[in-house]
Amino acid sequence: MKNLRKAFILSALFSFIGLASQAQNGSSFGFKGGLNYSANGDYFESIGENAKNPDRNIGYHIGVFGKLGNDLYFRPELVYTATKSDYDGSDFEIKKIDAPLLVGIKVLGPISVFGGPSLQYILDSDFDGININDVEDDFSVGLNFGIGLNFNKVGIDLRYERGFNDNEANFIDNNLGNGIVSRIDARPDQLILSLSIAL
Repeated sequence: MKNLRKAFILSALFSFIGLASQAQNGSSFGFKGGLNYSANGDYFESIGENAKNPDRNIGYHIGVFGKLGNDLYFRPELVYTATKSDYDGSDFEIKKIDAPLLVGIKVLGPISVFGGPSLQYILDSDFDGININDVEDDFSVGLNFGIGLNFNKVGIDLRYERGFNDNEANFIDNNLGNGIVSRIDARPDQLILSLSIAL
């Protein structure tokens, strides 16, 4: 798994180095960051199967992006994301690397629409202080789509992200009793507001 993680990070870095070198040929490369308004899926206790829908919370993200093309463009990103969901006072926190691969098109003036898959790698997760090592898939795929405004080197976009596949986190919560195994659906469900600056 460590080799897979290294391969993922190295391939993403080489992609962005290539994009940066192409920036003089009409492409762009830069930094982005912003806020996430997010929640994960249901929380299930193994005894009673009580599903609890989480309250949404504010998280954040920061990363780099590249852009190839103008009216029709390809925009890969590499982003560190931290999210938190509140389950009746208990917090489920996830820290991950996202790599959206977006295709967009200008529709009117500075306005564009875009969408595409987002590759996700979970770095760390915990539930109410309990470190969770047993996430079903460290790697998962989601969908991003949204709308953006670009003014020269500054851009702002609002997008929605949803995980495609079920991805449960299993953990033992001693607060629920002796060794009860609980499950949380770790799929993201979030609105993402970003500010980007091209170099």
